Amino acid sequence: MPFTIDSARNIFPNTLTADAVPATIARFNQLSAEDQLALIWFAYLEMGKSLTIAAPGAASMQFAEPTLEAIQKMSFQEQSQVMCDLANRADISIGRTYATWSPNIKLGFWYRLGEWMEAGKVAPIPAGYKLSANAAAVLDSIKSLESGQQITVLRNAVVDMGFDASKLGTSQRVTEPVVPPKDMNQRQQVAIAGVTHPTILSYMDNLNANDFDALIELFAPDGALQPPFQRPIVGQESILRFFREECQNLKLLPEHGVSEPAEDGFIQIKVTGKVQTPWFGGGVGMNIAWRFLLNSEGKIFFVAIDLLASPKELLNLGR
Repeated sequence: MPFTIDSARNIFPNTLTADAVPATIARFNQLSAEDQLALIWFAYLEMGKSLTIAAPGAASMQFAEPTLEAIQKMSFQEQSQVMCDLANRADISIGRTYATWSPNIKLGFWYRLGEWMEAGKVAPIPAGYKLSANAAAVLDSIKSLESGQQITVLRNAVVDMGFDASKLGTSQRVTEPVVPPKDMNQRQQVAIAGVTHPTILSYMDNLNANDFDALIELFAPDGALQPPFQRPIVGQESILRFFREECQNLKLLPEHGVSEPAEDGFIQIKVTGKVQTPWFGGGVGMNIAWRFLLNSEGKIFFVAIDLLASPKELLNLGR
């Protein structure tokens, strides 16, 4: 076979990704726990001026409510300590519970804490508090990013907190219920300039409809999906879990694409467009490229999802 997962990652190598995002996340992770928490709070207030953050749904929050209620009953000092322990990835009971949650539950947890901090129910940032020079520099970096890149940085910042999930052993992952697929009469089919391959169109349509069972059938058994700035997820079972945990209610808006033949009957296809998330709705569209490699049977052997460096990259379809 001409392709491996590693070699497939190199298709369309001129795609310019938003490298400022992982660089900013790395700088954030080097801050003290206190600075990380303060920066998240300042960024939350700053983003709230220009972005409308959607309230988390009840399905996401039902699993976090017992932990949130326990935190609300604590003293301000205890609340501050718990949040610092989460940022420090300490081995505490709440940190272990947090580690089992899906990204959406973690986002909902911090959203609720932010609301309570603003209302004075949870320990607020002290009046007159000033970020350290390093934290202020990271905040300035976040402000300079495009909105889709900003939410990616802040999402990753809180998702990576809590006890190390890899050390939890057989602990059960906790996810919100899977949203039922949309009825066929409610689905809108996408059109992509330059791309008519049915596998690509079905990928977009099924993901927009939350029809993950149909979506995973588009993948080869040994296929892989590479989320932005992550290692590839390999195998249908793991990819399906990723779709169910992290891709519910996304809105994919592909615009342009190009298709090229590859070795041994493979086809490589690049599509660019935008993705809207339920957390920010139509107000924020992340500039995305999908780099597909289809095998000779038309199944997805590999797809990379790239957060693009700038809006002009939406027109960069060449090799």
